[in-house]
Amino acid sequence: MSGPRTIWRSIATGLGALALLVCAASANTASAQAPPPDIGFDQNLGAQLPLDLKFQDENGETVELKSYFGKKPVVLMPVYYKCPMLCGLELNGLVRCLRGLNMSIGMTAEKDFEILTYSIDHREKPALATQKRRQYLAAYDCPAANDGWHFLTGDEESIKKLNEVIGFRTQYDEITGQYAHAAGLVVCTPDGMLSRYLYGVEFEPKDLRLAVVESSEGKVGGLSEHILLYCFRYDPASGKYGLAIMNFLRAGGVLTLLILGTAITMMLRKERGMMESHRLLEGSTHG
Repeated sequence: MSGPRTIWRSIATGLGALALLVCAASANTASAQAPPPDIGFDQNLGAQLPLDLKFQDENGETVELKSYFGKKPVVLMPVYYKCPMLCGLELNGLVRCLRGLNMSIGMTAEKDFEILTYSIDHREKPALATQKRRQYLAAYDCPAANDGWHFLTGDEESIKKLNEVIGFRTQYDEITGQYAHAAGLVVCTPDGMLSRYLYGVEFEPKDLRLAVVESSEGKVGGLSEHILLYCFRYDPASGKYGLAIMNFLRAGGVLTLLILGTAITMMLRKERGMMESHRLLEGSTHG
C-alpha cells in the first residue's frame, strides 16, 4: 500500500508546485501590466465654465461657448461622433428623455434650455457633426426645438480644457483608435456654472426636468415643478433625484392639518347652522 500512497503523494506535490508556479507567473504578469485607464466623470459642482473657449458649430463657423449662454440653462454632453457604442446609447437615451419631456409637460430644447453636444476627439470635423445633428434631430422629432440642439467640434486644447473643467477623464487607445470614457451629461446655469450631473445612458425625464428647473434659478417651470423640487432631492453620488423623505413627511403633515382644519370648520359651521335653525323654529312656535 505504501507504493500507491507514495505515488499519489508525489503527484499532489507536483500539482501543488505547478499551481504555485502558475500563480507566481500570473502575479508577475499582472504587476508588469499598466494600471487601469484613468477614466471617470467627476462632479465639479459650482465650477465656472471658461465661456471664451472656441469651437466650431455644425456649420463650420467658429463660436465661443458664451454664445449659447446667458438666458437659459445649458445641457452639456461630451461624446465622440465615431464612437461605436456608448455615445450612441447616450444620445438615444437623451432623445427618449427629450421626447418624454415634450409629450408630458411641453418642456423642449430652445424654449426651456439649450443642448451642447461636443466631440472629445479633435480629429472629428463639422461635416460629421452636421450628419449627427441631422440624425438626432430627426429622432427627437420636435421641429420647434431644432435651433436648441447644437453639435460642436474643436481643437485639442479647447476640448482638453473643457473636459478638465467638467471632470470628464478619458483615455485614448492607439490600437483600436477609440476612447475609453464614462457616460453622462452636465446641466449648467445660464451664466455657465456647473449645476447638476446626470450619469448613465438613460435619463429620466423627471431628473432632467428638475435639473433644468434648479439650474434656471426658478425662471423655468411652473408651480408643479417647484412642488416636485420640494419632494425630490438631488443625490450627487448617483446623479439622480430621490424622494426627499422629510420634505414629503412635512408636506403630508401640512396637508393632513389642512384637511382636519377644513373638516372641523365645516362641522362647526354646520353645527351653528343647526343651532340657528333650532332657535328660529322655537321662536316661531312660541309666537
